[in-house]
Amino acid sequence: MALLTKDIQERVVSLLQDEGLVDVNKVAAVRQNTATSKQPILAALVAQKLTSSETIAHATACVMKVPYVNLKNVRIEQDILLNLPQDVAERSMAVPLSEIDGRLAVAMLDVTNVQATDYLATLVKKPIRTVMASEEGIRAVLIQYRSDFSSVKKAAQSSQEEQATKTRSANVKTITQDSPISKALTSILDYAAKSKASDIHIEPLENSLVIRCRIDGVLRQVMELPKAIEPALVSRIKILSNLKIDEHRVPQDGQFTVAVDDKEIDLRIAISPVVWGEQVVIRLLDKTGTAMEVEKMGMTGRALRAVTKGIEKPNGMILTSGPTGSGKSTTLYALIKKIKSEAINIVTLEDPVEYKMDGVNQIQVNVDAGLTFASGLRSILRQDPDVVMVGEIRDGETANLAVQAALTGHLVFSTLHTNSAAGILPRLLDMGIEPFLIASTLNTVIGQRLVRRVSDKKEIYQSNEMETREINDVLGKVLPKTQQEVPSLSEDLGYPGLPVVNQKGYAIARGVETRDAPGGYVGRAGLYEAIEVDDDIQKLIVARATAGDIMKVAKAKGCVTMRQDGMLKALSGITTIKEVDRVASDIA
Repeated sequence: MALLTKDIQERVVSLLQDEGLVDVNKVAAVRQNTATSKQPILAALVAQKLTSSETIAHATACVMKVPYVNLKNVRIEQDILLNLPQDVAERSMAVPLSEIDGRLAVAMLDVTNVQATDYLATLVKKPIRTVMASEEGIRAVLIQYRSDFSSVKKAAQSSQEEQATKTRSANVKTITQDSPISKALTSILDYAAKSKASDIHIEPLENSLVIRCRIDGVLRQVMELPKAIEPALVSRIKILSNLKIDEHRVPQDGQFTVAVDDKEIDLRIAISPVVWGEQVVIRLLDKTGTAMEVEKMGMTGRALRAVTKGIEKPNGMILTSGPTGSGKSTTLYALIKKIKSEAINIVTLEDPVEYKMDGVNQIQVNVDAGLTFASGLRSILRQDPDVVMVGEIRDGETANLAVQAALTGHLVFSTLHTNSAAGILPRLLDMGIEPFLIASTLNTVIGQRLVRRVSDKKEIYQSNEMETREINDVLGKVLPKTQQEVPSLSEDLGYPGLPVVNQKGYAIARGVETRDAPGGYVGRAGLYEAIEVDDDIQKLIVARATAGDIMKVAKAKGCVTMRQDGMLKALSGITTIKEVDRVASDIA
């Protein structure tokens, strides 16, 4: 928010009240608080969520009689952004918008700063026209500096020119390593890797080609390319993946490896025919970017103790569950790393082998050659293993073999696709496993989801009435009731300095959006629930109890659910309530 004089701030508040954009009584209450805290009135209104910074920026522009622009959903061409160096734009909180008749339009946070305006005009060597924008709007444009796809655009232009003189098939066959298409693909992969994206989606539309990246679990459109580049780009990916470039009717899967910033990234390719061409989804597996420690991934407190107890047993099963992309495999690798030693033989069966680990014998599933999870597991059990990891239990045969391995003295790790930890137990029943076998082999079941982490640059605000009610509904039975309970309960749950349950509100953190923190988030953390299969849970399994009944007993024994874990992370400043609701709204 721009630094404004007290007079201008008061005029902005008056305008907001006159237009009915803020409640007069609530503004009066905020004034009383700011009289002692010395916090600017406009900043206090935003902190209390009585209005938005975008509304204040618009109102300020009206009061100061300067042009205003909302930049939150505006995309600026790279050619325009290059008028102003990125470091200068960040330092000055000013971004170029467009150029008309030799004059550059620049959005600034503080349009009254004449010295900064003169400096920018001297730097760009052309007259500039300033307009006011909010800090969030300017940061939304600053993020776009990262997306330098000039080589992609050149490739698109080259492809269009070639299209005029060559057929598509000829164009595909003449691609070389130094071709514009190769450079375009390299630029897309570099951007995704540096943005720490987990997936790249190349999606054909009727008249264009859209590139989207999944960053911290959320898909974002990166750019839109001409339709003419699609055949050559898809063919280039097929060539690198050793796929058939002349096959357009059936899905194809492949993989290859690229080097970005001196580190190797494995890519898994999935190509499917769609209405307007072929869709390509590329999954990036960066082996160096994963913590591989359950504590750093977000597992703590009761869940960590339950899992640790389970993996310390010499035999039995530890199963993780969750939707696709929830970090199940990474959790298994972290647990394997925790128990790995020279004294035990660890064998894994995976599809694919995502992270290569020294001291672990890893086997890649190859269905075409007859090496499935079931057949591979039979072979593994003849290799004198102490610990077996099966990438995924997909059918009854694999489930039965995993149970038999656990019964014969092996410690077995695996994953299933269910919505919660308790859902694992009925799922195994559905696969035809006898209840008494499940009860006698399961050590611990884990449910998990991933949420985005709040960035290091954060601001603290007081939860509003709705947020406070939601926190109390989820954590009312978990949070300390008195100040005396705080130390012991905080240690038990694994979240230091928990607040006492109350109706007035809680101090919560949210990230400040920057170029490296879109939306105020950087990286991800896990939400976990872990159920220790003790005598009471075993009795429920044998009685074929539902997932709800099992979870009810687990909660009575102190199990923290994924949603509760998420709310504890929100109170600890790790994530936000909005993120928890996004990924775990279906968890009780």
